[in-house]
Amino acid sequence: MPQMIDSGAVANLIRETARTLILPRFRALDSDDIREKKPGDPVTIADIETERALTRLLPAISDGSKVLGEESVAEDPRQLELLSSDEQVWIIDPVDGTSNFARGEPGFAVIVALTRHGAVEAGWIYDPLGDLMIHAIKGEGAWAGDRRLAVATEVPPERITGSAYGRAKSGVRAAKALSASGRIRHVYNRGCSGLEYMAVAQGNSHFSLHSRSLPWDHAAGMLIVSEAGGKAAFLDGAPYDTRIPDRPVLAAASEAGWRTVSDVIANS
Repeated sequence: MPQMIDSGAVANLIRETARTLILPRFRALDSDDIREKKPGDPVTIADIETERALTRLLPAISDGSKVLGEESVAEDPRQLELLSSDEQVWIIDPVDGTSNFARGEPGFAVIVALTRHGAVEAGWIYDPLGDLMIHAIKGEGAWAGDRRLAVATEVPPERITGSAYGRAKSGVRAAKALSASGRIRHVYNRGCSGLEYMAVAQGNSHFSLHSRSLPWDHAAGMLIVSEAGGKAAFLDGAPYDTRIPDRPVLAAASEAGWRTVSDVIANS
C-alpha cells in the first residue's frame, strides 16, 4: 500500500465506536430513533451517530484521506464521485443489517474499507454482539486477531451452502433458483452482508451472492474473502471495482463453487 496503515488502530476505533454508540441502543431504540430513507429501508440514530464518529476519526490514520459513508450518500449521491478521486477513501457502513438491528434481532455488523481508484486496499468487518473483528490488507491475508483465516477446503458443489440475494436471469429469486437447482445444498440469508462475508472467510459458508455492488456493503468483504483464499468478483467475472455500485457480485470459497452458483443464476 502507498501508505502504511495501522490496522489495529482502525480496529480499535471501530470496536470502541460500536461499544459506545451501537450496542447501548440494541433493543433500546425509541420510535423516533428510527426512520425510513425510503420504503423498507430504515436508518437509526445508531447508524447516523456511528458514521459521524468514524468520519471524524478515520482520516487521522491516513493523511489526506477522504470518507464516504452510506448515510451521507443517501443525503447526497454526488459523494460517490469521491471514489474516482486520487485520494484514499474510507468507505463506511455504520450498521450493516439495519433492519435486523431496528427490530432488535441479532445480525448486524460495522464495515469499513480503505480504497483508491476503485481498488480495495484494506477492509474491516466487526460483529459487535460476538465481539469479533476480521480484517485484511491487500496481499497480507485475512485475519481474526492473530489467527489467519482460510476459506473452507474444497467440497463438492452439491454440498455448498451460502447466501443469495436478487434474481436469476429468468426473474425468479436467486435463492429460490439455487435451492431448486439441486446443485447446491442450502441457501440461507441473514440480511447482513458483513456477517455473510465473515462466514465465508472463516470457512463456515461457501458463497455470498448479491444483486448490487454498493461499496459500503461489499468492498471490505470482497477483499477479505479474496485474501482468505476465495474468489470474489462481479458475477460476469470482471474484477471488483468500488466505483461500480449496481452490478451483481459473487464471493465464493472455491472456483468450482463460484462457477456453480454463477451458472445456476445465468441459466435459471
